[in-house]
Amino acid sequence: MSIFTPTNQIRLTNVAIVRMKKGGKRFEIACYKNKVMSWRSGAEKDLDEVLQTDKVFINVSKGQVAKKEDLSKAFGTDDVTEICKQILAKGELQVSDKERQTQLEQMFRDIATIVAEKCVNPETKRPYTVILIERAMKDIHYSVKANKSTKQQALEVIRQLRESIQIQRAHMRLRFVLPAKEGKRLKEKLKPLIKVVESEDFDDQLEMVCLIDPGCYREIDELIRCETKGKGSLEVLSLKDVEEGDERLE
Repeated sequence: MSIFTPTNQIRLTNVAIVRMKKGGKRFEIACYKNKVMSWRSGAEKDLDEVLQTDKVFINVSKGQVAKKEDLSKAFGTDDVTEICKQILAKGELQVSDKERQTQLEQMFRDIATIVAEKCVNPETKRPYTVILIERAMKDIHYSVKANKSTKQQALEVIRQLRESIQIQRAHMRLRFVLPAKEGKRLKEKLKPLIKVVESEDFDDQLEMVCLIDPGCYREIDELIRCETKGKGSLEVLSLKDVEEGDERLE
């Protein structure tokens, strides 16, 4: 026996719904789970990876597709891609309480990780661990906002933490000296971890002064120790402040 399904109805499963009210009407898009937050944080840039279908609905659960004239009236355009992007950016992600809690916990960890990667203790000139940052965030009772990106919130957290701990957004200025034998090979491995090379001298050995994100320090330290079997050296020369005006976290 065949069941009649109206042509404007689409059935979707395992779906994350993003809902937005505009012009007195409700509009929804059907997304893949876990992809909405990736899109909002900028980690995912391919819209096709986020949307299960490029249609806009008035009710995803019932499979009811929104009428073209309703979309034009509410959004001022009938470009479905543009409308989906608007709903993705400003709409409300519909999730269960358990899913929301899991999502907020993950965002809390992600924010702490970004802060730990970008900041140092100006007294010791060393990076903080993620666990220490998480603890400090709990101490100031930081509340994660599900509709803001983790990078935006990391900047907010840094500002708030300055009132309770010694913390500074900075690049670390390092000098490392590597034996000539390992120098060339090791330089290639270190390159992705370096922000700016300030000076480089390759004679009997490779000597380099560079700027790095604090979060890369431990990896660089370990790489030099292991690859040179203790013959290379690494020294923290100073910290270079990241200007307050630089509100982007690369």
